[in-house]
Amino acid sequence: MKKIFLFTSIIIFGVTQILSAQENTKLEAKTSEEKINPAKFTAHNKGKMYIFWGGNRESFSKSDIHFRGNDYDFTLYDVEAHDKGKGWHLDYANPARMTIPQTNLRIGYFINDHYNISIGFDHMKYVMVQNQIAKIGGVVGNSYPDHAGVYLPSGNNTIDLTDGSFLKFEHTDGLNYVNTEFCRVDDISKLFKIRNTDKFQLNLTEGVGCGFLYPKTNSTLLGKERHDDFHVTGFGVSVKAGLNFTFFKYFFVQTEIKGGYINMNDIRTSNSPSDKASQSFFFLQKIIAFGGIFSI
Repeated sequence: MKKIFLFTSIIIFGVTQILSAQENTKLEAKTSEEKINPAKFTAHNKGKMYIFWGGNRESFSKSDIHFRGNDYDFTLYDVEAHDKGKGWHLDYANPARMTIPQTNLRIGYFINDHYNISIGFDHMKYVMVQNQIAKIGGVVGNSYPDHAGVYLPSGNNTIDLTDGSFLKFEHTDGLNYVNTEFCRVDDISKLFKIRNTDKFQLNLTEGVGCGFLYPKTNSTLLGKERHDDFHVTGFGVSVKAGLNFTFFKYFFVQTEIKGGYINMNDIRTSNSPSDKASQSFFFLQKIIAFGGIFSI
């Protein structure tokens, strides 16, 4: 029995030594290969951070805007609005003026090679089209004699907004969407036969986001004193897709199409806290941004 035990022990020890030697040989080979052909920086994303800054143009769906306050409660239906783009402008790169144009700022972190989470600030501008005739429903009291009346929603009541005496309404400093996003990134360089991704890499990105609205609403309503102040007004949700062009490992240009829904139920329209408005609408952003990515 002792001889069998000793013989078995010798065999197990020998096999263990052989397997250990083979494992060491594989490890040495792998280490040598890594020294000869080190992994590309762009091969993995986990643990990296990125930041980008850019500009946008946007469009908005028509919306119903409900105004309420002392001696009035009415809704304007299917109100049209547009953005206030500046085009290519030096303000985007001027530290003293870079918050004036329509801009996008985002900082993110990769939790693995494909997925990242980020926080961002989408500075859009919403301007009600002044030269329009809007359908109106509700009541404007005798405190506002120039526009007093009962406007039945079922009727064909309209009001001409052109001269601005009834309403001027815009979120121009701005329609600020503060949000967090969860995004996926996929390297599609191979599809275009790009071999050295540390020199140039092409990525596809898509994601979802949500956040709150913090606009500075510029409003003049029923001859009241102009109001223009920051205020948390509601929430937004969004989806996006885009292309990321990375150059020399650390620098990139990113283009995105981003759409979403905004619901603002607590808009300040005058210096009086009793004067409020609410609206909801869809938006579409076209974004181009410049940024950097680095390991931490």
